[in-house]
Amino acid sequence: MTSVHYTGEERKSRIFAIVGASSGNLVEWFDFYVYAFCAIYFAPAFFPSDDPTVQLLNTAGVFAAGFLMRPIGGWIFGRLADRHGRKHSLMISVLMMCAGSLLIACLPTYASIGAWAPALLLLARLVQGLSVGGEYGTTATYMSEVALRGQRGFFASFQYVTLIGGQLLAVLVVVILQQLLSDEELRAWGWRIPFVVGAIAALVSLMLRRSLKETSSAETRQDKDAGSIAGLFRNHGAAFITVLGYTAGGSLIFYTFTTYMQKYLVNTAGMNAKSASFVMTGALFLFMILQPVFGMLSDRIGRRNSMLLFGALGTLFTVPLLMALKTVSSPFMAFVLVSLALCIVSFYTSISGLVKAEMFLPQVRALGVGLAYAVANAVFGGSAEYVALGLKSLGMENTFYWYVTGMMAIAFLFSLRLPKQAAYLHHDH
Repeated sequence: MTSVHYTGEERKSRIFAIVGASSGNLVEWFDFYVYAFCAIYFAPAFFPSDDPTVQLLNTAGVFAAGFLMRPIGGWIFGRLADRHGRKHSLMISVLMMCAGSLLIACLPTYASIGAWAPALLLLARLVQGLSVGGEYGTTATYMSEVALRGQRGFFASFQYVTLIGGQLLAVLVVVILQQLLSDEELRAWGWRIPFVVGAIAALVSLMLRRSLKETSSAETRQDKDAGSIAGLFRNHGAAFITVLGYTAGGSLIFYTFTTYMQKYLVNTAGMNAKSASFVMTGALFLFMILQPVFGMLSDRIGRRNSMLLFGALGTLFTVPLLMALKTVSSPFMAFVLVSLALCIVSFYTSISGLVKAEMFLPQVRALGVGLAYAVANAVFGGSAEYVALGLKSLGMENTFYWYVTGMMAIAFLFSLRLPKQAAYLHHDH
């Protein structure tokens, strides 16, 4: 690997660019997850019903709709980033997230405007889904293009640091509000506060992103294939399928051991909800800190080896870990087991965006990364909880463990198709 010498000024400007790009990522995911954590408080305001399960199902349906918008977001923003520049795409996506959050924060309830209330909630959520679908591909592309050569894995890992950080901040804000406000106050108006916080944070991120340097060249933006699906499949069909193949397993195992795990510890292991929250907050915090470590490791051992380790370890250990978690009684043991699982997931998440970006030419890079991720994530990540709970209700919970294992074996096979060295992304601008 050739060593590249950057001036102090250039090193500083690239690190600032990483901070600017990832700040928006943090805000996007904070806003997206606040919805999930606040749902128990605002569900009755939008879906009046005597049955709390029906209310939660309705809010979960709106959450899922946000997932389904992701592939459309991946396509729209990928096209925008490849044709008009990464910076434009990054600014518009964070502005849309701000608009979605602000709308939810100010929404009148069902009591005031009837059926318009849930309809507008759905609209706000669709806007947020589009935005988050566009955010991943563009951020991954921008961060991979601006990262310092020889340390790309380390710098690109901050995409997941901020993604997990957004989830943790969402939990933290809700926990703080639970301490300061009564349950009645939270249900009446308190649930609106995190959405206001998210909207303000999005505006701060917008200011940071305004000062970013563009990483795509005018030449690639004007290419006839720039941002076109036809161009993507004509030149990169095989790469697209490869990315789809390992992202399906990556998304599924990520959601299994992050968002679903909290419910699993309560429903299946029989832990009380407070202990499960503590276990997951600790495990997610550790997971966040591990990203740069695994990113640096990939700079040493190569992306392909990191991905092969991810697929192999995921295939071997998913069933034993989930079986052990099923009967876990001590919160500390639960924390250790979940953390072990998240270490395996880190081989993938730390370089997830980078390993995709390295497979596409710049004129279709944001589209290739964003669309492949969004499709695999919507189908396999977004459905993880439903599939797990569905199989559990049929008395076939163990089938879910084997489903995740099967998808990890597929991820391993697709990782074998990765080039020994980055196919693209060799040249600095």
